[in-house]
Amino acid sequence: MKFVAEVNVMPKKELLDPQGKAVKLGLKHLHIEGVKDVRIGKHIVLTFEAETPEQAREIVDTACQKLLANVIMEDYSFEIKELQEALKK
Repeated sequence: MKFVAEVNVMPKKELLDPQGKAVKLGLKHLHIEGVKDVRIGKHIVLTFEAETPEQAREIVDTACQKLLANVIMEDYSFEIKELQEALKK
């Protein structure tokens, strides 16, 4: 089966996000008011094959833990769809 996984990796809330702070300041300089917080992360799309949806989840979780996210400093979440279902959107 073919799958598409969309992975979001974000800095942990308790850690400083210097990129987010810089963007927030830039928005203020553009007179865009009311922005309370900005957090900058990564959005990663993986297209891959697996035997079952369970195996697909294991593959993506392993990729996140060992490569895509620094689990000490970042949190991650992901959504997996079968490729045919993802193409319908």
